[in-house]
Amino acid sequence: MNRECLKNQTQALQRWRDDLTSSVPYINTDCRSCLECSRDNGCVRCPERLFLFLQRDGMSHHGTCLHACPTGHYGQRGKDINRCMRCRSLDCEHCFSRDFCTKCRSGFQLFKGKCVTTCPKGTFAHQTDCLENCLFAPMGDWSEWSVCLRNGATCGFRWGRQMRNRGNKTLEERTTWTCSSVSETRRCRMKKKCPTGEKRQRDKHDIYI
Repeated sequence: MNRECLKNQTQALQRWRDDLTSSVPYINTDCRSCLECSRDNGCVRCPERLFLFLQRDGMSHHGTCLHACPTGHYGQRGKDINRCMRCRSLDCEHCFSRDFCTKCRSGFQLFKGKCVTTCPKGTFAHQTDCLENCLFAPMGDWSEWSVCLRNGATCGFRWGRQMRNRGNKTLEERTTWTCSSVSETRRCRMKKKCPTGEKRQRDKHDIYI
């Protein structure tokens, strides 16, 4: 076989390989999890449970299919495609939605879905969050249960209600703290028959408890 013939066969083989390569979808390491991939833009369509993350590369975007969105983004599920969307605040490390942060970057505290540099009045910094003082307010002991009443009467019904409460320990705490006292109620059994001289009170709003 002369050199010219060998050269022609080599060129023909190369053309066959080029044609074969151009007839199959573009595949690289970034496209392994894609349903559809572009040579210039990476993933353009992902499997049902994955999120499409578009990362800016100069004037274009490069897509990747991920199981979880990266820092500063949250997963938004859609009818046709799931996407990684950017949190609105740059101080937010993780967010539940565009405007509701769940974890802030270092140097910030989380308060009601927002990242702040200092905790608002009435709250204090605890690890990475701003907590309201009420959560740790020193509470007194429970009071005694009140008299069992129904419509202001202590008898004449089978069941009534009674309550008890607990609040801040001192007068100073009660006047300077915004925490409300804690109370609870329970059903109680009454004297169905009233003693002589005491009448049961009933009005149009009376209902059986």
